[in-house]
Amino acid sequence: MRSHTLLPALLLLGSLTAACAHGSSEPPVTAADGARPGSSPSPARTVDPSKIKGLEIVSDSSENGSCPFATSYPDVPGAEAMTAAMKKDVERRLATFRSGVCTGSGGADGRELNISHQFLVASGDVLGVRLTTQDQSAAGDGLSARTYWYDGKAGAYPTALGLVANGSRDAFVAALKNQLKDREGVDAATLDDKFSDPDTRDAALYDMAFTADGGLRVHFDRGDVGVPAAGAQTVTIPKKTITPWLSAFGKRAQRQTVSPSRSLDLGAPHVPAPAVPTHTASGDDDTDCKKVKCIALTFDDGPAVPETSALLTHLAQYRARVTFFTVGQNVAAHPDLVRAEAKAGHEIGNHSWNHPDLTRLSSRQVASQLNRTSAAIKAATGRTPTLFRPPYGAVNRTVRAATALSPVLWDVDTEDWKYREPAKVARTVITKAQPNDVVLMHDIHATSVAAVPEILRTLTARGYHFVTVSHLRATL
Repeated sequence: MRSHTLLPALLLLGSLTAACAHGSSEPPVTAADGARPGSSPSPARTVDPSKIKGLEIVSDSSENGSCPFATSYPDVPGAEAMTAAMKKDVERRLATFRSGVCTGSGGADGRELNISHQFLVASGDVLGVRLTTQDQSAAGDGLSARTYWYDGKAGAYPTALGLVANGSRDAFVAALKNQLKDREGVDAATLDDKFSDPDTRDAALYDMAFTADGGLRVHFDRGDVGVPAAGAQTVTIPKKTITPWLSAFGKRAQRQTVSPSRSLDLGAPHVPAPAVPTHTASGDDDTDCKKVKCIALTFDDGPAVPETSALLTHLAQYRARVTFFTVGQNVAAHPDLVRAEAKAGHEIGNHSWNHPDLTRLSSRQVASQLNRTSAAIKAATGRTPTLFRPPYGAVNRTVRAATALSPVLWDVDTEDWKYREPAKVARTVITKAQPNDVVLMHDIHATSVAAVPEILRTLTARGYHFVTVSHLRATL
């Protein structure tokens, strides 16, 4: 993609708003909205992930349209068993997707895997996370969600059904069936079969979370409790009904959701705060790319701990400036790293909230993805970004019309998501890059960060200057 023209776009202000429906089937919401599929966004308090000590976001993605995937899940100190469960589920889904989509010669054919995370509660001794999956290689609409819970007091990872006491589960299931039985597309006999056996019952109740007023919302993916055409189903049992049925952990989870404390303590040993580089840029960059050889290194999908910190240190040693195309959910988790990037003179761009193929979304969804991320970047740095990189380089008229941000593609693709070898990544940049090129890399991979010193050392010796994308364009 050796092109140096940034495409102008128009701004379409918009955001996703929806009223919360209780005890009814609700309109579908895609994973791109960052909400649970099949329902309006939960009326829950916002969890600020930046307050979770020692939090790491485990991310993986490609930037290749022939194998489009992006996955993320949180790793929280103390909740190792829960993290291991999420890791196992995500890696299994990703392996299945890659074996079915990325190994053939025909390309992805519009199929994409996206797994994003959302904190439900992170307070006291309770942690709750929802993973939302859009797998367009799967049957049906490929949209599903699962909640994961951790009980710091017991040091245990209960299932979602663990929110309900053992002796109350029959009454709980009866209440669910009573709300579901008269809905269009739901058959009472099917419900009996689904919930009569403990194994099938437990398997069906995998997405449960509390609302801001203490009710318990239970979600069923499309086809779980009715014919697929009936869509996803959601039941909300009000607080006064559900509270007597809750387990001891369920009552703590309910209380921490309704009235969260200021901190999260899952019993982990002391977790030191990760070091954040304090490099400060010495004024504006006065490099004239008409007179010297320039190159724009770009890093997608971060920020990441500890990779981004190491990268900032490498860049400071060579006084190199780069452009970071950040993912919104990672900015929200690590705003301190984004501030450090900006303070060091680097440019912060927008790479969507959770890395979906924007061309498959409505204009409203595109605007939501980009606006949420821009807001997170501005909150961290005080400046609104002007550039965005569309995931997989996929951009069309709808995407351009949904934002005022200018799309940025690339000239050299290191394919560092596929080749986790520092020497190979460095060699790709060193041998392929030409003056005024934009190079694609990812700072979520330790192997990519490890390749940077050799890139900086070699290209500096060849007379290259490392500048941001906006500086490169402004001086050509």
